[in-house]
Amino acid sequence: MNFIPQIKKYLQARHFNAVQPVAALIDMDGTLYDSMGNHASAWHRMVTELGIDMPRDEFYMYEGRTGAATLDIIFQRAYGRNATDQEKAELYHRKTVYFQELPDVNPMPGAQQMIDTLIKAGLRRVLVTGSGQSSLINRLDNDFPGAFTPQLRVTSRDVTKGKPHPEPFLRAMQLAGVKPSQAIAIENAPLGVKSACDAGAFTIAVTTGPIPREALEEAGAAVIFSSMQECADNIHMLLLQLLTTTLDS
Repeated sequence: MNFIPQIKKYLQARHFNAVQPVAALIDMDGTLYDSMGNHASAWHRMVTELGIDMPRDEFYMYEGRTGAATLDIIFQRAYGRNATDQEKAELYHRKTVYFQELPDVNPMPGAQQMIDTLIKAGLRRVLVTGSGQSSLINRLDNDFPGAFTPQLRVTSRDVTKGKPHPEPFLRAMQLAGVKPSQAIAIENAPLGVKSACDAGAFTIAVTTGPIPREALEEAGAAVIFSSMQECADNIHMLLLQLLTTTLDS
């Protein structure tokens, strides 16, 4: 595949002459794990018990937000106010319990292949997730051995502003010791894409759920793949083209 037009569009927008990938900043839910269906079901069950009418698929659009931020959206719509700290703690715990009651989720097909390619290319890998749920975070070492050291993980506990704010990806760049022109980001949701783009990373989006491609384009993704497997099959070529493409070439 030829990614040079997308790369040059990114370089022009950022006023960079080139991208030299040193770090890959990678989302978790819907990117590494096929988990968004379970998250949507757990959120929907929780709000339905509160008597709040929200369609289940709406929660895909909130992917990447912290639990606290998602609850504020829900409460503003239902009650015209933010949730209290106590409500956030209690309701997010309930949502977490419901998530854990659902069948275990599997790694996304192609995710391990993608990680292997990044490791072979020598890129530092940083996890960037809006989740704080240990049920998946604690599986990373077994499901993706050697992919993410504990020091190179950004979760909801590590930021004051979650996605779509750029703080999670700026924090990831800080941990990796890179500047934006040295980072690629891999995401599957508009809020995460916007967060990564606003942080300055070359952002790769993957459609792994019901979110339309157009929403990822509008959020600013430089390259969009139709599945994680397609991303895995083409990430090596994309990295090569990033390394060899400049505005002058």
